[in-house]
Amino acid sequence: MKAMILAAGKGTRVRPITHTTPKPMIPILQKPVMEFLLELLREHGFNEIMVNVSHLSEEIENYFRDGQRFDVQIAYSFEGRISDGELIGEAMGSAGGLKKIQDFQAFFDDTFVVLCGDALIDLDLTEAVRRHREKGAMASLITKRVPRDQVSSYGVVVTDEAGRVLSFQEKPSVEEAASDMINTGIYIFEPAVLDFIPSGEPFDIAADLFPRLVESGAPFYALPMEFEWVDIGKVPDYWQAIRSVLQGDVRQVQIPGKEVRPGIYAGLNVAADWDKIHVKGPIFVGGMTRIENGVTIIGPAMIGPSCHICEGATIDNSIIFDYSRIGAGVQLVEKLVYGRYCVDRNGDHFDLQEAALDWLITDARRQDVGTPSPQQKAMAELLGTDLAASGAP
Repeated sequence: MKAMILAAGKGTRVRPITHTTPKPMIPILQKPVMEFLLELLREHGFNEIMVNVSHLSEEIENYFRDGQRFDVQIAYSFEGRISDGELIGEAMGSAGGLKKIQDFQAFFDDTFVVLCGDALIDLDLTEAVRRHREKGAMASLITKRVPRDQVSSYGVVVTDEAGRVLSFQEKPSVEEAASDMINTGIYIFEPAVLDFIPSGEPFDIAADLFPRLVESGAPFYALPMEFEWVDIGKVPDYWQAIRSVLQGDVRQVQIPGKEVRPGIYAGLNVAADWDKIHVKGPIFVGGMTRIENGVTIIGPAMIGPSCHICEGATIDNSIIFDYSRIGAGVQLVEKLVYGRYCVDRNGDHFDLQEAALDWLITDARRQDVGTPSPQQKAMAELLGTDLAASGAP
């Protein structure tokens, strides 16, 4: 069976991570989110998978290649061009990407599934396809019920009693929402749906294709299903995804490494004297990371591989990406550290290098980190960083 993974978006709502990492490659405890999607598709017999790519396409293609090591077949549809020797991404939109593939060669010749490349899902795709065919649908979207006070974060789907889609509401207020069933970005299509998509122009599934299907009276249904769905479309979503995984709430993601203490998981060759570190799980620490004595780590927290956490630092409900050096005495509470950026859980971030704070939080591979100047210390204190324990003059 055939499937499509949508992987061409720029991921603007997950910046700064997506400056250098495309959304499908964002790691969930060191494993790209798209890899979990491939495992799900393979489990349900979908072994011919097309992926549209654009932004940082080489990162995706170089990792997954032709899919052999994942026991599937993968091919890529690049959306963009080369200008002055530079690869320029020009995404066609989710529906436009489907049409581009079909215009190239009629790949979609039977019922196929479309998944967004930025969500962890644990859906019975076999049952979803069965229901789709049972209804005689041309198009189906998988919906999920959410608490009423959360509807304003999603696209709401309105149906009749038979489940036929009547209309959509994009992030309505709680008072205006006509339903508590939301669009999960998981679709099942028949090839005939591609006739509703124009060739050679950007076109979106939810915003453009679905209204056409409703207007035309096509057999278009919502399939409400109960399943695990962890969206990582925004920084707060990613934050919650990592917390959920560490707390054991996501079935398909196992915490890697060795459990060195209850709730404390460490990768290969972590340098840490756990008797001299104040730690409260759940936490995961990647391989070849050094944690000095006197560090405090409060979970849920993730520290990536090859990091260096200096004496007296505090990592509290925070996510630290690989090769990060957290200076002595630095306190990180509900922060995400990614390269030169420090991000709060709402997605607001600042550039440590531009702020002249890269002596405080920087790349662990650097060897030129000096003593902070009085001006740097003052700036750090304004940001709420406690340098008292660092011993810096």
